[in-house]
Amino acid sequence: MSRVLAGKAALVTGAAQGVGAGVARALAAEGAQVLVTDLNAAGAAEVAAQINAERGAGVAFGLGHDVTSEAAWDAAVAAARAQMGGLSVLVNNAGVLPFGSVEDLSLEEWRRGMSVNADSVFLGCKHALPLMRESQPGSIVNIASVSALIASHNLAAYNASKAAVWMLTKSVALHCAKHGWDIRCNSVHPTFVRTAMLNDIVGDDPAALAKLARQVPLGRIGEVEDVAAAVVYLASDASRMMTGAELKLDGGLTAM
Repeated sequence: MSRVLAGKAALVTGAAQGVGAGVARALAAEGAQVLVTDLNAAGAAEVAAQINAERGAGVAFGLGHDVTSEAAWDAAVAAARAQMGGLSVLVNNAGVLPFGSVEDLSLEEWRRGMSVNADSVFLGCKHALPLMRESQPGSIVNIASVSALIASHNLAAYNASKAAVWMLTKSVALHCAKHGWDIRCNSVHPTFVRTAMLNDIVGDDPAALAKLARQVPLGRIGEVEDVAAAVVYLASDASRMMTGAELKLDGGLTAM
């Protein structure tokens, strides 16, 4: 069976669990080699080992990676070159969810949210593009959030950081197009997704999850597989005419 990402080399950040791990597995299932990176180096190595057990040796590689560090991004790009021979897909997924209003948040909490959620995407695009230019066509997929598009009183840093990712995505897309590079850049905007991060917020309480689901017109919470499928599409050449766009996986939330 033909796999739509055969021959692609991908780097996925924040991929030791949750959406990132699901994306890494989906990219590998469609034929890509994958560099799985995370601040949790052991978790990244475990996900890579699981992929290799399913897909064969040398499909995935794990790497400890602080996405807020420029030196760590240099090391990650060097690892992509050394282990996969290049890079054609970058998925900026790493993120945190700081709670607090503009008055409740400390400056330290604000800066951490902006650093992990927005600075990391800037650094990833900046340092990956030189290598990606050697492996065109290429695709950058930035995982934003529906919170980039609609605000909440107690998500000041999260709203601001994810909105920054949304606009940065468009700037990167236009930068690549202006230079004539066959490298696209798009953002994905999920609503609530069933992950450990969501459990940390509401717990494994069916009533709480049902309450969240009632806020979504489709009446359900998103699954990791929903996001992974969108990333596979954006990473593939099937989306070759799509750049600077936002793909909303919000169950109709922003249509209201």
